Amino acid sequence: MTKTKSTVEQIRARFDADVERFSNLETGVTAQVDSGLCLDLIAASATATNPQAQAVLDVGCGAGNYTVKLLQHLPTLNCTLLDLSRPMLDRAQQRAAAATSGQVTTIQGDVREVDLGKGQFDLILASTVLHHLRADAEWEGVYDKLYRALRPGGMLYIYDMITHELPAIDAGMWSRFGAYLTNLKGEGYRDHVLGYIDDEDTPRSLGYQMGVALKAGFRTVEVLHKHLNFAAYYALK
Repeated sequence: MTKTKSTVEQIRARFDADVERFSNLETGVTAQVDSGLCLDLIAASATATNPQAQAVLDVGCGAGNYTVKLLQHLPTLNCTLLDLSRPMLDRAQQRAAAATSGQVTTIQGDVREVDLGKGQFDLILASTVLHHLRADAEWEGVYDKLYRALRPGGMLYIYDMITHELPAIDAGMWSRFGAYLTNLKGEGYRDHVLGYIDDEDTPRSLGYQMGVALKAGFRTVEVLHKHLNFAAYYALK
């Protein structure tokens, strides 16, 4: 029997209650392997590829870490922040507004449902959010939407949880990830993190995600970093 995953409302409630933890660039995402490195890689890469960027969309922005990091390099960006959680959005807006001379706009909602327009952004960031997508149609619909929202030459940067296509390798990677969590904060923390992943998340393999991006029309898709069950990659329109 297929496990019933958490609803959007249940996921929103968990993040509503966890704003403080996600508001720290250094320690806010330690459960995600190499999160600090990927934060740096994406900000530096986005700056190098689009140094004249005027507008960024942060999908599933949380407390705004990826936008805040990017604004250290590009401090005049107009920022659009999208998240399910109003408390997260309020914190992200506060932090981004203090870091940019541009405008900061917030959208509370689900990326599957909101209208992102056409050709509005030079950069789109999506950190540990797309693993909440479920069926193939949702993945394809969201990547199509992100593609349309970018201007020609725009870049999509993603850091997210992944699975592996071969079951034996996938099981080994989850075991190693569990050991990482245990070494970080103990067995109770491991069980807590793996428990909410099991309840909420439906990650796909890196190959699957990159394939969906190519199907949406992106002309270049390449890996920035991959370690255990997490990867960062980019897609060029």
